[in-house]
Amino acid sequence: MIRRAKAYFLSHLVLACILGVCFGGVFGVGPGMAEGEALRVIVSVPPQQTFVERVGGRHVEVHTMVRPGYDPHTYEPTPRQLAALSDAALYVRIGVPFEHAWMGRIRSANREMRILDAHSGLDLHNPSGHDHKEGHGGAIAEQGHRDKHHPADERDSHVWTDPILVKRMAGRIRDKLIGLDPGNAEDFRRNYRAFAAELDALDREIRSLLAPMSNRKFMVFHPTWDYFAAAYGLTQIPIEKAGKEPGPRALMALIEQARRERIKVIFVQPQFSGRSAEQVARAIGGQVLAIDPLAADYVANLRRVAWQIAEALRR
Repeated sequence: MIRRAKAYFLSHLVLACILGVCFGGVFGVGPGMAEGEALRVIVSVPPQQTFVERVGGRHVEVHTMVRPGYDPHTYEPTPRQLAALSDAALYVRIGVPFEHAWMGRIRSANREMRILDAHSGLDLHNPSGHDHKEGHGGAIAEQGHRDKHHPADERDSHVWTDPILVKRMAGRIRDKLIGLDPGNAEDFRRNYRAFAAELDALDREIRSLLAPMSNRKFMVFHPTWDYFAAAYGLTQIPIEKAGKEPGPRALMALIEQARRERIKVIFVQPQFSGRSAEQVARAIGGQVLAIDPLAADYVANLRRVAWQIAEALRR
């Protein structure tokens, strides 16, 4: 009798384990996680890590593909990074150029991993300077074709430089996390509301800071800040065109334009060398200043960038 009872118990225990494995996802245990574990989420660039962590809180473990100091246009994931995808529940892409070449391998590393296009549904811009000329006597782009880092169908991926677009992306992240881990849905909603309120406050602060500026144009080496400029009624003038530094003719046109627009600061991105920016700055008696669109401390960094641009516009 005791032996039969043990056999009955063990058979039902095995059946329960099988059902738990087969139907765990139905009861709130998403792919890449066990009951009570944090969801492992992979993102492309450092600002996204902040977005997912702010919404997911203690329920997520977030890793960034493009390491600090590297260029998202040409980044190649390491074998260790690709191997780490095997137990990820979610990959959040944002449209940066390296994704075009690597998403196939990223998907094949873990067929169970969900993919979220965080920038899907947003009004994406064409990259600044991808036409052959800028209007109103602007610099001439000396290019006959797009290079391999700027394919013809590429859109400007730097959507996170506008905090209101970040709020929309955070909403998509919230919804995806709820789908993967419904048991913590209220935490995700609460975290999102707090983050959205902070983004709204940041937007109001930047708008108030930049609204009084009479000069509305600033010059950058790499055209990273188009969404920021559009959000606050500014115009970025890029030195680099379609991934290429300007030739002598275009460089002289840029120098003349900088003088005409009374520009004294050339903004560069730490991930690029920006030799042409140095040449323009020397010619106009100005300075080169680094601002980083890839900083992980998103809110503090965007506030800092806004103040730096405001100071440049006042000169």
